[in-house]
Amino acid sequence: MKLYYAPHACSLSPHIALREAGLPFELERVDLRTKKTASGEDYLTVNPKGYVPALKFDDGRVLTEGAVIVQWVADQRPESRLAPPPGSFERLRVQEWLHYIGTELHSRAGALHDKNAPADYKTAVIEKLTARFRFLAEALARQPFLTGDVFTVADGYAFYTLRSWKRAVSPTLPAAALEDFCARVAARPSVIAALAAEATG
Repeated sequence: MKLYYAPHACSLSPHIALREAGLPFELERVDLRTKKTASGEDYLTVNPKGYVPALKFDDGRVLTEGAVIVQWVADQRPESRLAPPPGSFERLRVQEWLHYIGTELHSRAGALHDKNAPADYKTAVIEKLTARFRFLAEALARQPFLTGDVFTVADGYAFYTLRSWKRAVSPTLPAAALEDFCARVAARPSVIAALAAEATG
């Protein structure tokens, strides 16, 4: 099994999930500008969408979209508690967070990394994101992770979006609860290992 990733990209979320679950996998770095992998492969033959992540199975099948990949990973190791059982209401809560992060945070944040985006547009995006992050902060002010006391795949995805904000906007997050959450997640061995691997890969 191989995870195609790029540094500072949302592929960090499934990368963390794979390490949390203890599943065996290889990493293949992708240059998103040239669409070539570190081994010289044409990435568009792996994922015609052209972005990461992509998870390639040993039989050649490929799964894309981070929110889907992390749920598959969680289901391979139910004992990891990365996601509640399929069909449960608790699972719906995790899916709800994954969808919120994907549509309200991750998709909006892309403009912040676009050098050609007008300054006034970026300002408007920052204002929207600040409001959206407030909702995240309210949940995290009550509990250590988004759905309670247990780290789930939604937390790994949220961590990525907060790191993205720190890179693009400010080293300070809009709320203390978000700073505490980021520090808590960053201290996890899986996250330390993922970030180290991506920095040297």
